Amino acid sequence: MSKGELQRMVKARQLPAKAIEITTNEAERAALAYRFDLPAVGSLNAEISLEEDGKAVLARGRLQAQIMQSCAISGEEFPVSVDEPVLLRFIEEGTIDPTLSADEEIEIELSGEDCDEIEYSGDAFDLGEAVAQSLGLAIDPYATGPNADAARDKVGIVTDDTPSGPLAAALAALKKD
Repeated sequence: MSKGELQRMVKARQLPAKAIEITTNEAERAALAYRFDLPAVGSLNAEISLEEDGKAVLARGRLQAQIMQSCAISGEEFPVSVDEPVLLRFIEEGTIDPTLSADEEIEIELSGEDCDEIEYSGDAFDLGEAVAQSLGLAIDPYATGPNADAARDKVGIVTDDTPSGPLAAALAALKKD
């Protein structure tokens, strides 16, 4: 197994009684910033409790991070706070449907109460990688910074809320005052 940016291996058969606290160091934060194309990750902390769930391991906790993100409109960097619940289920490889071949796709619909399932092989799973993936999912790829409206105005971009185009002009002409 290759070492990820935030590797924290946990033995599935010897779960700790206390919650696992994950705190990142400077090198891990720099690697995560590079992975997620962020200007910086200032902090990333998670506290995760693990419990047996049949043959699976249920991970429940909270992820908190301070990141710098680039505005999707202006490109300007701005700070973002991430505070997300974490609910994951680690399952042994092949548990989802052992009859499927490697090239077959499966489609699973999750409800709001369902948690993501992460397969692992061997006797341990990487809780750190799961936390890193949770951070990646929490990042808004279209986040706009505090000066986004000014940048839009400067180049003449109208917001999605403002009707524009020939149809909007025709309808506006029909509107009675």
